[in-house]
This record gives sequence, structure tokens and C-alpha cells, in this order.
Amino acid sequence: MSENLETLRHSTSHVLAEAVQALYPGTKLGIGPAIEDGFYYDFDFSNPITDADLPAIEAKMEEIIKKNEKFERTELSKEEAIGIMEEKGEKYKVELLLDLTDPKVSFYKSGNFTDLCRGPHIESTGQIKAFKLLSVAGAYWHGIETNPMLTRIYGTVFASKDELKKYLDHLEEAKKRDHRKLGKELDLFSIQHEDAGAGFVYWHPKGAMLRNIIEQFLKDENLKRGYELVCIPHIAKINLFQKSGHTSYYKENMYFMQIDEQDYVIKPMNCPGHCLIYQRKVQSYRDLPVKFFELGTVYRYEKSGVLHGLLRVRGFTQDDAHIYCRPDQLEGQIIEVLDFIDYVMKVFHFDYVVNLSTRPEKYVGTEEGWEHATDALKHAMDCKEIKYDIDEGAGVFYGPKIDIKLKDAIGRLWQGPTVQVDFNNPERFDLCFAAADNTKQRPVMIHRAILGSLERFIGALIENFGGAFPFWLSPVQLAILPISDQQIAYAQTIAASLREAGFRVEIDVRNEKIGHKIREAQLQKTPYMLIVGKKEVEEGKVALRSRGQGDLGGVSLEALMARLKQEVLEKK
Repeated sequence: MSENLETLRHSTSHVLAEAVQALYPGTKLGIGPAIEDGFYYDFDFSNPITDADLPAIEAKMEEIIKKNEKFERTELSKEEAIGIMEEKGEKYKVELLLDLTDPKVSFYKSGNFTDLCRGPHIESTGQIKAFKLLSVAGAYWHGIETNPMLTRIYGTVFASKDELKKYLDHLEEAKKRDHRKLGKELDLFSIQHEDAGAGFVYWHPKGAMLRNIIEQFLKDENLKRGYELVCIPHIAKINLFQKSGHTSYYKENMYFMQIDEQDYVIKPMNCPGHCLIYQRKVQSYRDLPVKFFELGTVYRYEKSGVLHGLLRVRGFTQDDAHIYCRPDQLEGQIIEVLDFIDYVMKVFHFDYVVNLSTRPEKYVGTEEGWEHATDALKHAMDCKEIKYDIDEGAGVFYGPKIDIKLKDAIGRLWQGPTVQVDFNNPERFDLCFAAADNTKQRPVMIHRAILGSLERFIGALIENFGGAFPFWLSPVQLAILPISDQQIAYAQTIAASLREAGFRVEIDVRNEKIGHKIREAQLQKTPYMLIVGKKEVEEGKVALRSRGQGDLGGVSLEALMARLKQEVLEKK
């Protein structure tokens, strides 16, 4: 976001606050920053408002904009400012002021409205040409669940009406692709908040099939690359996670329980369990790298306010792998992982951007170890000529990482693959290998996920394709639509042959007109429809209809299978 656009958006949030206080006297102000796609302002209303109230607020904002009110800056001492805000009853502003260390603070005035703000602002409200209020949501003050729940109004503003229209069209397209909406329409998954709890996904038959296709693809690709499959329990004694450091650095995200008066943890990570498997025997330098792979389900406590469909859940499965290698193998192994990621992203039709996340404030290990790990990641990306940005302080507590964000069909970014270098867990678990001179040496550990969380990846995949998956990925690949009951037996014969060949087929035997059946199959985004009537039975063919291309004419079963096998092979 450019500096000019950020200033415009922040100024528009002030106009929003002025309009709200004019329409709803006594409303208390929170904060109103510019954000990536617009702005928001948090309010403490005496009576709740909804999205239905936004047009009236927009109309009031238009009035303020037409007045072309100037933004004027004034500066006061912190004590004077607190006195003014206390007099107005603006308790949230008083709290903000008390947290400031500067002896002087600035205010901005436009018309009859004044707000605590460091600025800068545009010259006057008349410079706001194209804005829109988008939605109303709840937001805890400072994002802390024990604080009051405020009302957050989101909006956006652009320099021109054309830019605003383009953005609003983009939002409409995003709404159509929303994985929560499509997940329900396509009967893929549900989250049973009331009976089972928020943040835990229930995969329906079609969703489970989609997930299974992806899992099998991952298993096959990992085995091709020399990974060994492992499987670990979902719970372990707390000792394991004390040793790994998770109880010191990750405790607030962990679930604890007691068994036989001993403390246990529902695993938040797979890596400590994989370290135990590595320890089972003495590894030789000739054996390295040792590469363990698991589709491992983990459980992490996330605040209810951040849970969001498949994208942020409390129980999820990672395509988790850990590579134990000699220091001289480190860069080569990272390059292999980057090649693996690039291949898989192409298969699933995702472009991506890359960040290097560096040492956070709280970390384990030495600065020297962190520097070595960070340099290895940098050198590997430089070798592959990968462009990346530095995300300062965003590494995990045990090591730096490469974060890859997937770019979907309408340009949005989704958190995906990660590659992390870890010198700390090998130390904590006393992992060794026998070197060529028979001395014990320490391996380096690489944490690696090609997709990341399966749940988040499938959510992104649904939105990327708008639910219209490629043929090889579709939970139902073919819908056979008999025109009347007389063709059901023939349809069942066709279905049996296709299933025998490994295709996923449904037959629509309902007593409905063929046009209705076709529309239903289109709404379910089935790639192909096979229509069978009297003529098709007599000729031993099917009338082939494509989701995207429409009627493709009559075709024999043999020709159809050849076509479909080629599509699966090419993963179009």
C-alpha cells in the first residue's frame, strides 16, 4: 500500500468516526487504522448496529465529504490530552494516552470532530472521492478476549471510482469462491460448533474423498523422493514437550490432560515424536539424510475470534517431514525441498511468493547457530535464483524458516509450504550419527511441509478453483444421467466399468427431467455428465457433456476412458 493511499484510508476512517458520533451520540471511540485493503474503526455503541445501518452512515459521511472540512493538527501535553478525553468520557482514548511515553501528543480536527492521532492526513475531506463501507464485526479491545467487545466497521477507499469498482467486483468474486459457502453447497465439510466444538472439521464423503486424493498424491511423491513413512500417537507425556522446548515457548497454544495422575499433552507438533524414532538406533554418516514423512494431525488452541472455516482451525493435519542430515548436506537438502515445493505448486496450479522469516524475540539456541541456519536458507534460495522478502522476527522459536504464500486465481495470498532449519532439537534430544572417523556428531534437522496444513490448503484450493476442481481432483468425476427408468440398467453397467477403471462415478436415478439433472450436476461442478437415452443404449455409447464446454456429442466407452485416463495423467 502506497503512503498516499494509506493516508487517504486513515483520513476516511476519521470521517467514519465523525459520522457515527453524529448519528449515534454517546458512542465511544476505539481506534481507526488503515489496513491492507481499506480501513476500520472500532466503536463502543450503547445499542448494537448491523450491516443494515451502513447505508445511513455512508450518507452521513457523504455530507461531511461535501463540506470539504480541513484536517487541522494541534499538539497538547499528555496530561492536557488525558483531561480532555476524560471530560468527553472517551475511556479507550484515555487508556491509549496512558500507554504513551511521549510528553506531547497530537490531535486532528475536521469540522466539529477531533480525534487523538499522530497523522498524517489528507488536506481536507473533499479529497475523498470513492469509498464504501463493507461490513460490521465484533472485535475485542486490543484483541484480548477478557476485554470489552467493540463493534468494528470495515470500509475501503480508493483514489478513483474505477479503482473502487474493480475492488468491489473482486470482493464479489471472492464471496462466490468462499470455501465455507462452497463447502456447504458441494457437501464437502462442516464444523459442528454446538455439539463438537469450534475449530474441528468434519469431512463429509465428498470432502473426505478430495482429502484422500491429495493425501495419496503426497504419499506417492514423498516415497519417490526417498522419504520413509512414520506414524506417531496423538498424545504424549509432558516430558517430551519439555525436552523439545514447546512447554516454555508454546504453552498457551497447547492442550493438557492427566492420565494416571501424570501430565500429558495432545500433540501440537510432530517433530518431537520423529526425533524419538530417529533415536531408536545408531545412525551412520552413510545413512544420512534420514527423511521421515507423516500426515500427522496436531491440535493447537486458537482463540475463537480468529477461527475461520478451514483456514484457521484447532485440529489439523500437516504433510509433515523431518530431514536429519550432515551439515555438509544441508544446503543440498534445502534445494531438493524447494524443487519439490515448486513441482507440487505447478500440479495444483498455484503461483507463489517467498519470505525468509528470521530470529524472533523469544528463541532457543545460540546467535551463531541461528546465523548458520539463516545463511543456509539464503544460499539455497540464491542458488535457485528465488526472489524473496525478509520477514524480520517471524521465525519459530527453534529456527529460521522459508515461508511460501500461494497466489490464487484472483490474486490473493494463502499461507502454505514452510522449510525450517533447526540446530536446537538435535541438541535437546542428543541426536547423533557416527562420522567417518567413528566420532559422534550432531545432525542438522530440517522441518518441511509441502502444503502446510491440509485443511488450510484445501480451503485455498476450493477458493482457487471456485469449487470446480480439475478432473483428477474432483470427488465425483462423472455423473451418469439416464433419461428414463428404461436406461438405468445400462447406466449401471457403464458405471461399473468406469469404477473398475478407477474413476469416481454417481448415477442420478431420480424421476426428474433430464434438463433438471444436468442443472444439478452443473451446480455440483461435476466435470463430465454422461447422458444415456434410448439412442445411446442402442448404439452402445454415451452422450458426453462437459462442465466447461457443454455438449461434446456421442462417444464410445473405450474412447471416453482413453480421454479420461489422459486427463488424469496430465493433471490438467
